[in-house]
Amino acid sequence: WALYEQVFISALDCGRLEAADACLVQLSRQFPNSQRIRRYEAMRLEAEDNLDAATEIYKKMYETDKLDSLSRKRLVAVLKARGRSVEAIKELTSYLKDFCTDFEAWLELSELYLNECDYKKAAFCMEELILSNPHHHLYHQRYAEIKYTEGTTESMELAKSYFAQAVRLNPNNMRALFGLLLAAGNCASSTNKSSTSASRRESARLAQWAAAQVAERYRAAGSKAAKFTTSNSSNSSDAASSDVATLALQLSLCCSPTAAAGDASSPSQGQQQPASNPPML
Repeated sequence: WALYEQVFISALDCGRLEAADACLVQLSRQFPNSQRIRRYEAMRLEAEDNLDAATEIYKKMYETDKLDSLSRKRLVAVLKARGRSVEAIKELTSYLKDFCTDFEAWLELSELYLNECDYKKAAFCMEELILSNPHHHLYHQRYAEIKYTEGTTESMELAKSYFAQAVRLNPNNMRALFGLLLAAGNCASSTNKSSTSASRRESARLAQWAAAQVAERYRAAGSKAAKFTTSNSSNSSDAASSDVATLALQLSLCCSPTAAAGDASSPSQGQQQPASNPPML
């Protein structure tokens, strides 16, 4: 019966409504008075775009059982499908007051706030997720991206720190490396009075480190690709990876004028960089 459920949901995802109906008939015969089957019937109505009827079923199920978390989440999904983001946010916020440890719901609420360009509340949702699992590098990366989007001097410093933490947790996270390169470059070129020369030099050093890590990984990827391609295609792959590596280095220099000017505190060309972890902030 678990397989029937899986096939039913997969059929709905693929638009195979006949197959979904066949599974639903068998499930309804086996479990005629199940709340779970009622939820599947509502999902079947969602698949044929009968959202009003599906909403009524979810509301009745919630009135019957206030602890029915799945039906409340499906109600949020219906509101989201209708484009009613504000109502979906309100419903999901109410849901999280009762089920505050539902981390998927926090992530979904963050996405809804981002759709409304409410970055501070989206960042708050990600903070809750970081508290729940501080070793999840994607949570740190997502939080850093939101802070980077805010664009203020303080938020850019936070973005730099959390991108660095994401890289520390997973050195192979290329998105976090590129984010660290951009955030540190912006901090290095900041003209804000609150930004000291020491912090700008540190940001320039961090940007150069991130650029070197990006370049190293693209060169390594190019060398691996060369083993499985012809000589002509491998030359193209090496050239492409070299171009990206050069671009990464140019980005760090363009974003950090202190580093480009040859600041005494920035690492020299011959100085050995750390193997994987970013420099201490």
